[in-house]
Amino acid sequence: MREIVSIQAGQCGNQIGSRFWETINEEHGIDEIGRYIGNNKYQLERINVYYNETQQNRYVPRSIMIDLEPGALDSIKSGPMGKLFHPENFINGSTGAGNNWAKGYYSEGAELIDQIIDAIRKEAENCECLQGFQLTHSIGGGTGSGLGTLLLSKIREEFPDRMICTYSIIPSPKVSNTVVEPYNAILSTQQLTEFSDETFCIDNEALYDICLRTLQFKNPSYQHLNYLISVVMSGITTSLRYPGQLNSDLRKLAVNMVPFPRLHFFTLGQAPLYPENSVDYSKLSIQELTNQMFNTKNLMTAYNPMHGRYMTSACIFRGDTLSTQEIEQHIKETQEKNSPYFVEWIPNNIKISLCDIPSKSYNLSSTFIGNTTAIQEPFKRIEEQFCAMIRKKAFLHWYTGEGLDEMEFTEAHNNVTDLISEYQQYQDIPIEFDFQEAHELFDAEELSEYDAHVYGRKLILEIEVALILIIIIIILIIIHMEIILLKEEVQYLKIQVTIIQI
Repeated sequence: MREIVSIQAGQCGNQIGSRFWETINEEHGIDEIGRYIGNNKYQLERINVYYNETQQNRYVPRSIMIDLEPGALDSIKSGPMGKLFHPENFINGSTGAGNNWAKGYYSEGAELIDQIIDAIRKEAENCECLQGFQLTHSIGGGTGSGLGTLLLSKIREEFPDRMICTYSIIPSPKVSNTVVEPYNAILSTQQLTEFSDETFCIDNEALYDICLRTLQFKNPSYQHLNYLISVVMSGITTSLRYPGQLNSDLRKLAVNMVPFPRLHFFTLGQAPLYPENSVDYSKLSIQELTNQMFNTKNLMTAYNPMHGRYMTSACIFRGDTLSTQEIEQHIKETQEKNSPYFVEWIPNNIKISLCDIPSKSYNLSSTFIGNTTAIQEPFKRIEEQFCAMIRKKAFLHWYTGEGLDEMEFTEAHNNVTDLISEYQQYQDIPIEFDFQEAHELFDAEELSEYDAHVYGRKLILEIEVALILIIIIIILIIIHMEIILLKEEVQYLKIQVTIIQI
């Protein structure tokens, strides 16, 4: 079985993680103490991806919950799902990170990291065939951003060949009033670029707008936002938790979605989304579902799709009356109608996945995962806020006081601006280009093996032609010298004949 170890870091990560486990418990027929109470054989067929089965026939989530203060974990322990999780997998400090990335990464977080890695190692050893890790966290706080990204680097060091995916919550001034969020987000993004294989970007700003406008909540709370996140996480993991779908593990998903190593930040969409009082009266066709899935109002990352181009995307459909042919036809029509917003140099770049088991809320639903160059918009928004503060060196002393060097801010900022530039470069690439143009656009390391091979053969051919030309020139020079010598000998003989005649 291809197991996944789930990690929840910080208050945000643990609240979202708990909501996620509630959702998939319900889908797999698991009650609050881990007993199976379902009635569908598919619920248990791949349940070991996320759960460990005990000798008492209980299913325990393969989850590790970490925080630098006890509050959030105490709430989970004392809540209705407190007995579901392994008690040794609750790991917390006592002081908190105080929304400071440096505290989570350098000081407070560093004290807990060995204990956390030990817990991860134990879970990994209990797996038959570990496929990777998933981290749920916010990049705007202190623990989720600082300790969360420190953990990524340690996991990469400990398990270099396993996949790492993250569900990363991007901060927004609309939802939080923490002033140092741009600092934390920029520092975290640098680490995510380096150590994560797949990052699902969930934007608080987009979630807030969905709750307010689409779901019609008058005063959206964190509970509402967490509900939305759990729905889309359930949709993404459908192809991991149920049998028979395309993208059936993290590595296959990455192969389909990540054309270049650094560009692994995905946008998300979910359909349908209706106010609670209208769910029972709503029925969607495949066409309407597809249109909603691509609609800006249903996207969970704040960006304008028309400001970029999709390099790759995946559409995961759930329902018991799905027609593969009908879905493929509607997806093809949607792509043809919006062809300027899909790159031409990756053919067949929309992957479709089907699951016969519907979600608990809707008989027919879909989840959209997109790798678009427009993801640079939320990064630009955070980068602008970061620059406004760093120019004045505001709040910098809180970070340097925990061991962070000022140059690390500069390096992180440069890394994010480079990431934005790379997305823009791949957006602007023409459909037909020669290797020389590609070499100017991209670093040599990012060129495909095929292009490098073609370039190598071209270089060798040019060298061979040059050598042949040099040899020909040398031969011509030798012939010319021979002719000159021959002429001189003829002239000498003529002189000798003249002398003899005289």
